[in-house]
Amino acid sequence: MVSGAIAYSELQQHHPQVIERIAAILKEHPEYSKFEQQWNSLQQSNISTKDKNLYLFMWAAKWADEARDNPTFNHPTWHYINFPYQPSSSSNSVPVDIPGEENILYAFQKNLDIVQSNASNSEKAVPICWLFHLVGDVHQPLHTTKLITNQYPQPQGDRGGTSFYIRVKPNSQTISLHKFWDDLILGSERFQTVRNTATRLQASYQRNRLPELRETKFNNWAQLESFKIAKQQVYINGKLSGSTDKADGKVLPPNYATKAKPIAQRRMSMSGYRLADVLNQLLGQR
Repeated sequence: MVSGAIAYSELQQHHPQVIERIAAILKEHPEYSKFEQQWNSLQQSNISTKDKNLYLFMWAAKWADEARDNPTFNHPTWHYINFPYQPSSSSNSVPVDIPGEENILYAFQKNLDIVQSNASNSEKAVPICWLFHLVGDVHQPLHTTKLITNQYPQPQGDRGGTSFYIRVKPNSQTISLHKFWDDLILGSERFQTVRNTATRLQASYQRNRLPELRETKFNNWAQLESFKIAKQQVYINGKLSGSTDKADGKVLPPNYATKAKPIAQRRMSMSGYRLADVLNQLLGQR
């Protein structure tokens, strides 16, 4: 949702016509009525009508998670790619995609191809929501790897940190490492909270101060950026201790959360700017 809000702000400032084109596509979404229901309940909280497209962008970005309960739209393997990270291995090469695997790299290209085609707006509506969502997901480092150790053996590993259990402090409840990184940006889906978070991130991480944005290939956002961050910052080069017991997580190092927060914020800011760029390339003036 934050990524969608940042993308909206960017397009509103530089390419407002793209917003109208995206809105026209999303109005043909098979579950657009759910958006209208959510929007109508929002308006009871005095949210301005002029913010409807902003909320539409937020909704589009989170829709793929909301659709997990619907077998028509649910594609659980599309949200990630599990490049194996094995700290004991001497190989430091860039990980290689697995041909034929329906992972996040496959999903992005598949949906991009549909949105780039001459398909109707109704045929593009679900794929464009997937593009919104996947650009966000690929910037979360734990959507790009699985840790392989004696504690987390092949073939599953730690499944992107979802079976790597930790506690933030000794008296904290046990959560997965994946959830910890998911929750670094936002603790609420309230419209005002999402909008304020997006505004704050854009002020702190301005586009012209993010040289990484020169990299425009989706695959490299996964392979060169997120995977590297997972190795070096998330798993601390294999030194981070976790538990396989979901009731008794290992306590994180004292400064871990303090270091993780700005990494997550930077990644989230970049995902919003890149989403705006992807949408403008697809639907901007040609």
